[in-house]
Amino acid sequence: MGVGRVLVVEQASQLAERVRHRAPWLSRESGSETWLTVVRAALQLGPVLVLGLLWLVLSLLSPVFFTQQNMTNLGVQAAIVAVLAIGQLVVIVTRGIDLSVGSTLALATVTGALAYDTALLSSGFGVIATMIATGAAVGLVNGVIFVKGRIPHAFIVTLATLYAARGLALVLSGGASKPGMPPAVQTAGGGFVGDIPVPVIIVAGLGVLASVFLTRTRWGRWIFATGGNPDAASRAGIPVGRVLISAYVISGIAAGVAGVMTAGRTDSGFPTAGDLAELDAIAAAIIGGASLFGGRGNVANAIVGALILATIRNGLNLLDVNPFWQLVVIGGVILVAVQLDVLRTRIEEKLRGRAAA
Repeated sequence: MGVGRVLVVEQASQLAERVRHRAPWLSRESGSETWLTVVRAALQLGPVLVLGLLWLVLSLLSPVFFTQQNMTNLGVQAAIVAVLAIGQLVVIVTRGIDLSVGSTLALATVTGALAYDTALLSSGFGVIATMIATGAAVGLVNGVIFVKGRIPHAFIVTLATLYAARGLALVLSGGASKPGMPPAVQTAGGGFVGDIPVPVIIVAGLGVLASVFLTRTRWGRWIFATGGNPDAASRAGIPVGRVLISAYVISGIAAGVAGVMTAGRTDSGFPTAGDLAELDAIAAAIIGGASLFGGRGNVANAIVGALILATIRNGLNLLDVNPFWQLVVIGGVILVAVQLDVLRTRIEEKLRGRAAA
């Protein structure tokens, strides 16, 4: 009789093990792990869900929100911040930050206007190349000083170049806008291909290029590895210093492209352009899920983050809300995004711990 009970217990134990193996969601631990996985996936899709919810609410509150004219305006408004956010994303992935992009944008518009006054560089290609080269030069200065100078954090370096680039833009322009841009620049800032604004096409093209670069090339993977664990990346033979410098050059190039678009919209070199644009770019990247801890970010979500900021501003304007409330709402959205980033990091640590166990 005792032997029979032992056999029954063993068979029941074996059956339970088979159930756990074939249907792991039935166990308490696996159920918890599945729930954490679902929450992590929801957090990763968070920016898209937030944008969709905003569009739904605003379409109900304002009958003009989904009109073609308003959606075109929304795309154009988001375009410059989206370009800056793509460059900012690359820097944030490396655990850095670039506060100089707004001033770099302004400097690029001024150097473009000066180039347009020069016979050798008056073509559209020459002016655009000058602007992008200006952005790349500022990014190179940021990266070299940060890496070679062994500065504790890029915040300090880019804060300095924020002031320096803005001051240089004011000096070169005499403190006033310099009107006149070639047709190619005007098209980049305010042209249309059919019903689609050229700035939106530029954002889409840069988004694809940046995504392919970060996910499909060795250097792009090195950028993520450097941000995830710089010491481990260095031990693995990754040239961490050059990778960091390249991240700031890319951010500078993005600021140069944004300068082209800004100059095209205003038809001038504009030394005060891009004021606080660096904060919008950082906010868009963070809202889009880029981690301040480094090693994580998504180009598409950074663009979605820029759209979220533009949608909030656009929607509040349509609803005739006091513009000062825009700052309050955007500040709240950023705080929520940062907290969600911390939550996602904790969930991923738990999942990694359970996988290791």
